Amino acid sequence: MVKATLFKREKTYIVIALIIIAIWVAPYFILGQNAHMRILDNLDSNVAWYKVLNDSGQLFGSINANIPQIINGHLSRNAFYSQYYGIVELFRFFPAEIAYGLNQAICRFIAFLGMYLLLKKYVIKEENQGIIRIGAALTFALTPFWANGMLSTLGMPLALWAFLNIQKGEQTWVSLITLTLLPFYSTFMLGFFFFLSAMGVYWLIAMIKTKKPQWRLFFSIAYMTIIYLAIEYRELASLIFSHEKTNRTEFMESTNNLAETIRLIFKNYIQGHYQDQTVYQYVILPTSIIALIVVILKKTWKQEKLFLGLHLANFLLSVWYAFWFYEGWVPLKQKFSILNTFNFSRYHYLRPMIIYVLFAVSLQILWRLNKKWRMLAILLVVLQIGFLIPTNEQIAYRDSPSFGQFYAVNEFNDIKKFIGKPVQDYRVVSIGIHPAVAQYNGMYTLDTYNNFYPLSYKHQFRKIIAPELDKDSTLKSYFDNWGGRCYIFSSELGEHYLFSKDTTKVIHHLDINTEALKQMGGDYILSAVPILNAKEEHLDLQKVFDSKDAYWRIYLYKVM
Repeated sequence: MVKATLFKREKTYIVIALIIIAIWVAPYFILGQNAHMRILDNLDSNVAWYKVLNDSGQLFGSINANIPQIINGHLSRNAFYSQYYGIVELFRFFPAEIAYGLNQAICRFIAFLGMYLLLKKYVIKEENQGIIRIGAALTFALTPFWANGMLSTLGMPLALWAFLNIQKGEQTWVSLITLTLLPFYSTFMLGFFFFLSAMGVYWLIAMIKTKKPQWRLFFSIAYMTIIYLAIEYRELASLIFSHEKTNRTEFMESTNNLAETIRLIFKNYIQGHYQDQTVYQYVILPTSIIALIVVILKKTWKQEKLFLGLHLANFLLSVWYAFWFYEGWVPLKQKFSILNTFNFSRYHYLRPMIIYVLFAVSLQILWRLNKKWRMLAILLVVLQIGFLIPTNEQIAYRDSPSFGQFYAVNEFNDIKKFIGKPVQDYRVVSIGIHPAVAQYNGMYTLDTYNNFYPLSYKHQFRKIIAPELDKDSTLKSYFDNWGGRCYIFSSELGEHYLFSKDTTKVIHHLDINTEALKQMGGDYILSAVPILNAKEEHLDLQKVFDSKDAYWRIYLYKVM
């Protein structure tokens, strides 16, 4: 009778959690183009890339294919996602704003399911602790994850549940199906490489500990890895077989001294990375510390090995992340190019799963004390939800342009109509506005935001902006030591590309090499602010475009 009551209560909690997730993602479908979304590594890049890829006719192109719309056709098809990724298919068949909402919904519901299954079977097993399982799973599902990574972080609990099942010889077929499908909705390079290599370490430890080969676990890890490599064949081919140097050749990220590295350890430990935010610092960190004090006072070290291991792993991942940017790595990175072309610091992608399992275990430790502590555990779950609410994109980015305002389709249609030529017959660059906006609207751009394009193009483009880079050492280092943003930089604007129609900002003295711009085929500049010395730079203001539904006021300059 008691067991049935607990089961019924847990089902009710699950329904409530699913309703909360549904409410969380509903604005994307209700607001449509008026919905707010993150700009960094999202609207300024990936969302536009999906459209460019679909419009290019190269979705299923060969590994040698290029994307003609960007940087004069020098951008490889391999720089974009594989056609086998679920998110690419969503943007192929649905309007972009709806595809984005569907992606959010898929990821959050599966994140809840995966964490719940993992906790219920392997971590929080007691029947009367269902609210802990569901609370931890719900809060994990509401974290402000990087949407374009799909299930790269949010899918890890489900994958771990499947691997542990296979290791035990339970639910094998369901688990194999899970491991088969997950690679189509997550990335290898930006998530599961780190998870699978960690699983490899787990397999090795299990084999040594049990003195058995653990073949089921080994082959399941290998099986999932092979699927990822098959899906990622484009990027794999570029990394292994391409001999052309890319902008990542000059990528210098290990610049921190020892003091800066130590500060970064604690910054990452407390605040996390923007691509795998956990909102850890307000509730989960204090909760885990209180639980640690309880363990110390009650001397239950041996019974809480998982709890202590999670604490240690969480901190060590921040140590590894911070030291990847330590200047001591430079000699090795100069010698082995793979250390520049592949970012091994990203083991921090494991932290969201670790932190929310730690949250669940910490709550369990408090729950076991007495009834008052159980009430506190429930309150802590509610508080964590409360701290997650402001991270919802409709709240967090309410002061930023909406999807429709950002891409300003009507305004750009007016610009294209005014120019009056087929878009493939001229080239544009942008100032004070992300090139992704022009790209989304079908324009052919010489500028771009990509981490994988020819180094020769970077050097050619640099000639245009060299005078401006010489004015600002920060911008110069930003471009020369990275170059992912191959933008027309202005020292007066700095690293800012969101100047609304209400801005009073102007460029007094733009200093670019317009001859080099013209040689590369540059015909027009789309500027979000007026350029006062335009004539001196051989730029002729054609027209100012303003639309009520656009974030920008666009000053169209012709390169003379």
